[in-house]
Amino acid sequence: MFIEPNIRGERRGWIEVICGSMFSGKTEELIRRLKRVKIANLKVEIFKPAVDIRYDETNIVSHDTNAIISTPIDNSQKILLLAQDADVIGIDEAQFFDPELANVCDELAYRGMRVIVAGLDMDYTGKPFGQMPFLLAKADYITKLHAICVKCGHIANYSYRKIPNEEQVMLGATDVYEPRCRTCYHDNK
Repeated sequence: MFIEPNIRGERRGWIEVICGSMFSGKTEELIRRLKRVKIANLKVEIFKPAVDIRYDETNIVSHDTNAIISTPIDNSQKILLLAQDADVIGIDEAQFFDPELANVCDELAYRGMRVIVAGLDMDYTGKPFGQMPFLLAKADYITKLHAICVKCGHIANYSYRKIPNEEQVMLGATDVYEPRCRTCYHDNK
């Protein structure tokens, strides 16, 4: 995909959302798309929530340790200021952003930018997570990725939290979460 001028010469933007459970490859796919855009010499701006410091304070890093430089921010409105000249915007861990994220993405797409957003569609309780439902509603393209259930080997759609904690947001990796299919997730609750 690329940004193509329409008949009137203006750029048309859109929103792509990459979603799925923990360990499904969302960040890996985001990084892959953004690296391809860079090869095409398009101007890219990449953002992540400042709260996500699991692997690195500034880089977006996948569980496979693939990484790309990003700008940590604590408010989605900053994206509008920092990405004014970009062709493509990348946003990781969208579920951790404030309620304005979907509107910010909509504004960027209206300005003619390609917006690629990745995030968890469900929290550890199996409920829609943060701003993801609003982004999915506004998305022009949606990619739902799946992990592999660690219990039975089937397609996993759920992020099972292995330790007791009822906070919705709890950063962690394989030490805290594991991917599970619908059956294994519900059987072990």
